[in-house]
Formats: sequence, structure tokens, C-alpha cells
Amino acid sequence: MANETAFSDLEKVIADRRENPAEGSYTCYLFEKGLDKVLKKVGEESAETIIAAKNGDRELLCGEVCDLIYHLMVMANICGLSLDEVCAETERRAEKIGNLKKFKTVDRES
Repeated sequence: MANETAFSDLEKVIADRRENPAEGSYTCYLFEKGLDKVLKKVGEESAETIIAAKNGDRELLCGEVCDLIYHLMVMANICGLSLDEVCAETERRAEKIGNLKKFKTVDRES
């Protein structure tokens, strides 16, 4: 699937930048600055994504979601979390779809 390939390719580029730093690369800059800088960017991009969604600007929202995903993937790389692990967890959770939880009913009259 094209989407899976795009994310897989991005993950490979991020990993390659970490292993083979390239001068002028933004990804290399993030690795150089470390996890705290990346976490700050994840927070910033999250806020920008929320604002774009709230404002109803689909084009801006698409760009912000892309920025957020990119920074999440850099963060995941630093933390040793692979895209395969995230996909496996997503698949595990998808198996639960349709399994509605039954909530305990409390008799408030007694």
C-alpha cells in the first residue's frame, strides 16, 4: 500500500540520518539537540494541529498532521520504538473493535 510505503520510507530516512548525519539536515539537527528538543517539537506540532482542526482549514490541517507524524517518528526512533511495533499494537487494538464494554449498573435508589 502506498501509505505504508511512505511511512516506512520516512522511517528509513530518519534512521539513516541518525546513522549517517548529513550537514544541513533538519533531522540531524533534531538528533543533535536530543530528546528534549524533539519532545518540544511534538508538543508544538500537536498544538498547531489542534488549532488547524479547530479553524477548519483542511489544507493547513493536513500539513500540521504531517509535521506531527514526522516529529513523532523522530521521537520514536530516539526511544527505540519501530513503526512495526506501532503497527502491531494498532492491529492488536483493532481486534477489539466491536467488543463493547459492559458497564456495571448501579442502583442509586437503594
